[in-house]
Amino acid sequence: MNILEFTGVIALGSFIAGFLGAITGLGGGVVIVPLLALALGVDIRYAIGASLVSVIATSSGAAAAYVKEGFSNIRIGIFLEIATSIGALTGAFLATKLPVAAIGVIFGMVLLYSAYNSLNPPSELSGKDQPAGRLAQRLKMDGTYPTEHGLVSYRVHAIPLGFGLMTGAGVLSGLLGIGSGAVKVIAMDQAMRIPFKVSTTTSNFMIGVTAAASAGVYLRRGYIDPGLSMPVVLGVLAGSMIGARFLTTARTPL
Repeated sequence: MNILEFTGVIALGSFIAGFLGAITGLGGGVVIVPLLALALGVDIRYAIGASLVSVIATSSGAAAAYVKEGFSNIRIGIFLEIATSIGALTGAFLATKLPVAAIGVIFGMVLLYSAYNSLNPPSELSGKDQPAGRLAQRLKMDGTYPTEHGLVSYRVHAIPLGFGLMTGAGVLSGLLGIGSGAVKVIAMDQAMRIPFKVSTTTSNFMIGVTAAASAGVYLRRGYIDPGLSMPVVLGVLAGSMIGARFLTTARTPL
């Protein structure tokens, strides 16, 4: 495989990753890292570095559209970014200390966990008929999001639990370069009882900041290769923008 073919394969795979990342809130890293490390033989640390850059592109491409449409909850995103950024820096530091085999095992376990939750989704928990927590009321985190029937209101719950889960999500983001959207969406969807579209779009708003916090560590260590990251970013950005348009019109449970 020559350089042109190699770049084309990466760009196509990144496009698919960006599309999936935008509609699920996972960030696309769950596709990019295995593609680069397993299918194309790239060192996993360089794959993670490129994935982190792509996560920033996914967030940049999709988050703007979601904010404009009124889906993302900015207050929730900014508050939880405190936890994820701290976790991301911790995870990036651990990535420079752990052996490659250990990182691979952890990544595989996270993929299996994500697949299990995709095949066995938890029952839908709705908090719109229950009073919001005191902390959520003080921080004014309750909100609304648009549907085909007009604006629908929702209430936010379990802020401390969500904050703790987001710290763990940040560690996974910095360690594995996957955006940790799987944990973020589950935390907001199930623990905080935020509607699916709001949790997914807010996750996309957050993952760029989380990835940027840990990408600086990888850049300093020399694990971000511009020649590898360029086709990844371009493919992910195109896929995430198309995915964002798809999600805003898709039918999902409230």
